[in-house]
This record gives sequence, C-alpha cells and structure tokens, in this order.
Amino acid sequence: MTTKGKRRMIWIAAIIVVLLLAAAAALQFAIGRNGPAVLDTVDRITAGDRGVELAEKVVLGSDPAQKVAVYRDFSQVAGEKPVLIFVHGGSWRSGNPDDYGFFARGLAPEGFVVVLAGYRLGDAGVFPGMVEDTARAVAWTKANISRHGGDPDAIFIAGHSAGAYNVAMVGLDRQWLGREGLEPGTIKGVIGLAGPYDFYPFDSDSTRAAFGGTSDPEATQPINFVRGDAPPMLLLTGQDDTVVKPRNTVALTEALKGLNGQVETHFIDEMDHNLIIMATASPWRGSHSIIERMTGFMNRITAAEAAEMQAKGSTSVPVQAGAP
Repeated sequence: MTTKGKRRMIWIAAIIVVLLLAAAAALQFAIGRNGPAVLDTVDRITAGDRGVELAEKVVLGSDPAQKVAVYRDFSQVAGEKPVLIFVHGGSWRSGNPDDYGFFARGLAPEGFVVVLAGYRLGDAGVFPGMVEDTARAVAWTKANISRHGGDPDAIFIAGHSAGAYNVAMVGLDRQWLGREGLEPGTIKGVIGLAGPYDFYPFDSDSTRAAFGGTSDPEATQPINFVRGDAPPMLLLTGQDDTVVKPRNTVALTEALKGLNGQVETHFIDEMDHNLIIMATASPWRGSHSIIERMTGFMNRITAAEAAEMQAKGSTSVPVQAGAP
C-alpha cells in the first residue's frame, strides 16, 4: 500500500472512531433523559417484536399513570399461562409502563402473559399511593387476565428499583391485597430487581419526597413486614449498584431466612443499578442470565404447585359409577 493509501485508511479509521464516539454520546444523552424509552427502541430495532403484541391497555383510576398493559405471544399454543406483572422504577417520581415493551418482549416468548403496571407518581403517588396502585393492578389482573390466556391462579409480581419496593410491600404486607378483596395467596411469587427494602431513616430527596410525610415511617419499610408464610421471593441485585445498595437485599434475605421464609438471592458481579434492567432488553438480553433466573424461579414454583395438585388428585378416593 502506498503512503497516500495508508494515510487515507488512517483518516477513514479516525472518522469511524469519531462517529462511534458521537453515537455513544448521543445514546448516553438519550438514556439520561428517558432510558427505558431508548431501551425499548433499541430492542425493537435489534430484535423485532418477537411475536409479542399488546393485547389490552386499561386505565384503572383518575390519574392516567394508574394503568396496565397486557402483552402476550400470540404465536404460542393456546392455553392458560403463568402471569408476570412488572412494575417500573423511577424513584416514585418518573417512569411509564409504555416504555417497557422490551421487558414484555423478553418474557412473553418464554411462556408468560406479561402485564406492565403503572402507578401514581410524585405528589400524587406518595405513600401509600404507589402501593395501593400496584395492589389494584393485581386485582385487575386476577379478574381479567383469563381472557388473554393468562392463569389467574398463577400470578407473579416483579419490579425494578422503586417498582421492586412496590411489589415487595404488596407481597409482604397482607393489608394491600386485602383492601382489594384478595387473599395473600393470590401472589405465587415476588421478584425484586435492585430493590430498596430497608431504607429508613430517609436520606435521599426521592425517599423524603415519597415517604417523608407519613405519620409512621416504620410502616413504609418492607423489612418490617417479613413473615415466614410470605410468597416465595427472588431477589436479584448487582454488586456494583451504588443507587440502591445491595445491603437492602442482604437485610431482606436474612430477615426472611430467619423466619424460614422462601427466598432465593443472587448478588451479580460486574452489574450496576441500570444494567440489571438493561439485561432484559436486546442486545443485552441474556447478559448475566437475568431472564433465565426469573423464568427458572417462576417455572419451579408452577411445576411444584402442579405436582402438588396432581398428588392431591391421585390420593382422592374414586367414586364408583352409580354411587350417590
């Protein structure tokens, strides 16, 4: 290659590097403004819809944030499937389930009907508003999911960050489902991704804004409602999370184990607060096996319940034909 040709190749390489850096900077800026929406766009571009479609969207209250959206994989064989309700994060002041289609496209093809649930934010959703709205989403799902191929007797709830707090409170403190006329057993399992479970006294702007006005701050903490008969819990957190520190997961795990509660915990190396939710979207999907851990947890529970039901059926006394 001539000297002129080498210089040209160097210039081309330099231009490519500059363009890549600019693209990375633009992506970082967009993520900073609305990370989930960017993830949703990237997921659609790199992986398509994966056969997953929006089946229904409903507003459950006077605030437009009180909504649910049902996603399912219409290419799968008909029949009732386990249901996963997912609650977004955002420090209880931001977030929109409409931006989390990537999560539904990650989980629905694995054999689940996915419900993305929103809740009131900011001043409209201070405690206990966000928990009430999550419980309301569970009640709506229980009553309506069968028409979308979901099993109302196999409902799991999951959340990221602030959403993990919401689902932990609904799963642990019986009163929230009770106010909706539901039994505690309505929830078959709880999945928390990078959740805050033990954060009183409030030491951040977001926690003071969402919980500082309550007359009983101890009643806002999931750690204070731990019980041995709570739904099985899967707690995932990144070792490098500096937003919601892993000590929250440590505390809740130890408290549950101390009461013989069912809990499975994973502390994931080289993962921070945002990467744990990014790992459910393409092209990061599959990174650190976040989806595999969630689906494995839910499948084990549904399989165990099915085996238990079968065992009960096999031990029943058969009724002879013509017997009264």
